[in-house]
Amino acid sequence: MAAAPVGFQLPEGAVWFITGCSTGIGRALVQHIASKTSDRVVATARNPQALSYVDDNDRVLKVALDVKSKTSIDAAVTQALQKFGRIDVVVNNAGYNVLGDTEAISDEAARAVVDTDFWGMVDVTRRVLPVLRETNAENGGKQGGLVMNVSSMGGFVGYPGNAFYHSAKFAMEGFTESVAKEMPPDWNIHFSIIEPGGVETNFATTSIQIPDRHPAYESNPHSATTFMLGLMHNPEILKNFARVEDVAAAMYGIASRGGKIPLRVPLGPDAWSAIQADVEQLRVDIEAIKDLSMSVGSKEQLELLKALDAKSKK
Repeated sequence: MAAAPVGFQLPEGAVWFITGCSTGIGRALVQHIASKTSDRVVATARNPQALSYVDDNDRVLKVALDVKSKTSIDAAVTQALQKFGRIDVVVNNAGYNVLGDTEAISDEAARAVVDTDFWGMVDVTRRVLPVLRETNAENGGKQGGLVMNVSSMGGFVGYPGNAFYHSAKFAMEGFTESVAKEMPPDWNIHFSIIEPGGVETNFATTSIQIPDRHPAYESNPHSATTFMLGLMHNPEILKNFARVEDVAAAMYGIASRGGKIPLRVPLGPDAWSAIQADVEQLRVDIEAIKDLSMSVGSKEQLELLKALDAKSKK
């Protein structure tokens, strides 16, 4: 049996399959690949006309894709394989937010954001895993690939007014961590969760739905959601957001640097600091209840968990 690959090596002329490329991070990543590398890219959007910023050529394929439709996903992946024969890096970037008082957000709006941000990512990932494992290895090609799931610092830290967005992103992170541990090392399939902080895109203006406020929260001077909505429109806050081009370059750097792919990648001082603070607070909180926690169950359970964790890291 061949030795398991060590880390991930981006193949020469790698093929990238990116969702949500009409604006923001997806658009910047397509532009980075098309203009600054020799890699190939499948740029997708619900409306392909939104991809007019990049030219169709031998290295660029523009494809219609609605991540909420398995039929659309299958068609997009099929077109990518017909054009390039393989897919090396999958970037699940499509998503949006619905921001407001949890009680005021309709069931339809709540389910729609989770369907796009979480289930869209799930369905794309499940469709491409056989491609990475099997199709890429055909005709002397290299087995494996990289799945980059674009979460947010909001996939690790929760803020008021974003309950369903956080639900989708927390679910994305749990799904990614679990599936990454399912991959046998010899398949050479890697996963990375990208956790940007604030980014200079139109996400805050066109990719966020804000329903009418719930009167009980809107009238309360201590409403944290009211404060959050104010931040969204504060020009001083927006001035400190990261350049979207820098986020795209960092994502490309993760894939191309060689070696071990980090499972979680906070991008930006705000993301790194917020996640670090949350980790430290969690450490304090669980230490405070250690005696109570350890009084339940048995040492045998702990040993079994350690063994399972060690097995998943091989």
